[in-house]
Amino acid sequence: MNRNYLGLVAGITVVVMTTCGCAAFDHSTEVAEEYINDELAMSADSSDQAASAGSIVVAEDILQPILEETSAALSTSVANAADTEIEDPDKVVMVFIGDSQIENGRDDGTDLATQVSRRVPNSVAYNLGIGGTTAALEHSTTDTSLDKWDSISFNGVAYALADKVDREKVFGNYPVVLDNMNKIDPEEVDYYFIEYGANDFFTKIPLDSTQHEGNPLHTYYDALENGVRTLKKISPNAKIVLMTPFYGIYMDSQGKFLGDSYVVSNGIDTLANYSRKTLNVAEDLGLIDFDAMNDDKRCDLYLDTAEEYLMDGTHLTETGRYIFARLLAHIPNFYEKNEPYAYLENDYIHIKDFDYEDYFMISDDRLESEYPDAYNELKDGGYPLAREHGAGEDDD
Repeated sequence: MNRNYLGLVAGITVVVMTTCGCAAFDHSTEVAEEYINDELAMSADSSDQAASAGSIVVAEDILQPILEETSAALSTSVANAADTEIEDPDKVVMVFIGDSQIENGRDDGTDLATQVSRRVPNSVAYNLGIGGTTAALEHSTTDTSLDKWDSISFNGVAYALADKVDREKVFGNYPVVLDNMNKIDPEEVDYYFIEYGANDFFTKIPLDSTQHEGNPLHTYYDALENGVRTLKKISPNAKIVLMTPFYGIYMDSQGKFLGDSYVVSNGIDTLANYSRKTLNVAEDLGLIDFDAMNDDKRCDLYLDTAEEYLMDGTHLTETGRYIFARLLAHIPNFYEKNEPYAYLENDYIHIKDFDYEDYFMISDDRLESEYPDAYNELKDGGYPLAREHGAGEDDD
């Protein structure tokens, strides 16, 4: 089955192969047969738009799920990793910027930022996520002069961190974000994790300037690029991890199943192509990419397990956040020399067997045979986090 469409067969099976992005189709011949659950099958049967195998579904009526969270203006972070000022100059400083996928769970400490920090020794994470925001400048914003700037989009966050705009004015309605922002010294940031795309898709933001003749900040690619360049200037030593939007499953306002991120177009393109555009930015600017749409088979999330991974077809469940936190944490842990690259390269999560407390590692024998340089470093006492979990015990 071609990865570019979701073939729906009434009442029977859907052949899909998913990766860490859930139900993304595989180019290879490795496929798995999964049955659609009854509710989804009934919805799928009733959707004339999604029934045409091999075609893109251009949908004017895509339901945009909204998280029912505490108002941003009233929320307080009860488990925010950045509640106190940094006192340890050697602490690993991580800043998470994005939409509701980043904000989600911040009030109870189940957010991606907090959970990644929990897995990275001696680290602190600042969560600057704001639900509903886009990478691109909002359609409604026409005046982009810095003295009149009022956008909370990605460039608004980047400009505020760079002190180019009045952060108190722009983010005054988001006290948790503003408080976290005020604790960040850009020169001390070690890692930025940036995630946008779903809201750009829902609000029909052009992919790049080839689709838009006006201000390039109104396009997805150019806005991402400009924001990243701003962060690079104020944090020249920071590593920047650019995350693609997460895989999604879409309904219309009547509850009819439309298709997935590879099928459903907003009239401009599919979310899968917003994801590809994200990877273009990462490649063009030399960033670390994290593909949450199709992350090289890092987990086995099928259509039937989507409810464990997506709460509403778009937003990550708590389990989904924990899965991605474990995968994301390998990035700073590798660069901080806490564990070998082999852990980042080989971690694979089976959702049914996923244990939040598990720490992924490979055997010393495999490390010796496949990653001899890493094995020698382990023998010499390197990779303290891996050793803490039992790596190198055969050598002691």
